[in-house]
Formats: sequence, structure tokens, C-alpha cells
Amino acid sequence: MKRLFHKIFAFTLAFAVLFSTTAFAADMHFCCDKLVDLAVFRKVKSCDEKVKQQDEKSTKECSLGQKDCCSNQTFVKQGEDNLKSDSFELDANKVVFLKAFFYTNVNLFQRLELKTVPLINYDPPWIEKDILVLHETLLI
Repeated sequence: MKRLFHKIFAFTLAFAVLFSTTAFAADMHFCCDKLVDLAVFRKVKSCDEKVKQQDEKSTKECSLGQKDCCSNQTFVKQGEDNLKSDSFELDANKVVFLKAFFYTNVNLFQRLELKTVPLINYDPPWIEKDILVLHETLLI
């Protein structure tokens, strides 16, 4: 459940960054204060064909035939252009550090084979005298 929330949150943040950095324009065509056409990535179509049909039925109210009745509006959303770009330069010291770091971490988590016991041939040192008895440090 936690992974699902993380994925949803990451997707939302990625979409927010994409939306905030993208620029687009929306054109709107109004006739008689009513939205007739809306276009996001292209120019709107005017109502010239409807004006010709409406000329025959002209009235005193707002109609498609009146010249001042139709209008176009454009909404422009500017994208962010002031984003910082990070540069990552590698010099010799960073390369040596990254190689050492990678090598130690890869070898750190390698598992031994199940049948391999690394200390099977180790013999403990032989004790000639009991040191605790010699120094009379007995645990009570």
C-alpha cells in the first residue's frame, strides 16, 4: 500500500513539473457572448458560414450576422524558462572514489556458498598454562 502511494505521489509530481514547464495557447471564439469553438493547439474556426445563413434571418438582437457580435480571445500560458540545469563533471578523484565505493559495496553483500565454512581449518592456540589460575582471578 505504501508503494502505491509513493508511485501515485511521484507520478503527480512529475505531471506537475511537466505541466508547469510546458507552454501552450488556447484560442476561443465567442458569438453572442457564448463560446462557439475552443482550440488548444490550432486556430479556431470562425463562424463565416453561419453568418451567411443568418443574413437572411437578421433580427435586432445579437445574431451571427452582426459584425461586432463575434470575437476571438486567446489564452496563453507561458512555460518556465528559468530552470537550473545541473552539470555533473567527473574528475580523477571522483572516479577512483566511485570505483572503490562500488567495489566494496558489491562485495559486501555477496553471499557465501552454503557448504563453505571459512574457519574450518583454523586451529585455536594451545594454552600451556591457565592464565586465570596463575593470576588468581577467579570469577565468583
